[in-house]
Amino acid sequence: MSTRAFLPRAVPRETLEHLLDIASRAPSGTNTQPWKVYVLQGASRDSLAGKICAAHDAIRANPELAAQYKEEYDYYPEKWVSPYIDRRRENGWGLYGLLGIGKGDKDKMHAQHQRNYQFFDAPVGLMFTLDRVMGRGSLVDYGMFMQNIMVAARGHGLHTCPQAAWNGFAKIILPHIGAGDDEMLVCGMALGYADEAALVNTFRTPRVSAQAFTTWLD
Repeated sequence: MSTRAFLPRAVPRETLEHLLDIASRAPSGTNTQPWKVYVLQGASRDSLAGKICAAHDAIRANPELAAQYKEEYDYYPEKWVSPYIDRRRENGWGLYGLLGIGKGDKDKMHAQHQRNYQFFDAPVGLMFTLDRVMGRGSLVDYGMFMQNIMVAARGHGLHTCPQAAWNGFAKIILPHIGAGDDEMLVCGMALGYADEAALVNTFRTPRVSAQAFTTWLD
């Protein structure tokens, strides 16, 4: 479950190191272990959030600026078709409906989307990169690595939110975190202690049943 509101409570470094050690046991093709992780806290976290929020605001003021920010790989399809577009809409309007954001309320939509770039107030931001030389299979490996972090975090009373929203701002993020020219941004993640009193954290995404997506072959 993705958490979208966190408490300012700090996460001990030894806990973060433990989570990453656990995650490192994720399987990867021929044991390539393609993950690279940048942990942002304190000033580095706040500075990056400020930079991306400013860029996000600038794009809203001048949509032509969006052309300057491109994702390095297609996380989403170029053309949406059913049932995926239906699920996307159901998810989006379910969340916005819970928060009282109507379809025409662009100010509130923008503000809610920008919460991504504040790590939803989580004290820890993670940025994941991959060497560009690696193939698409490494993204499969990466998913298992990140899932390990998320599951292990719950065992320590922590919550997470994986975030592809950062991907379009890689040209700002990669220099900020000191990534090499041969690295591409995979995604980000917010990590911390959930604000259990926040309305947004009561949102539960719908799921289709296993029967709907499984074919049994005898």
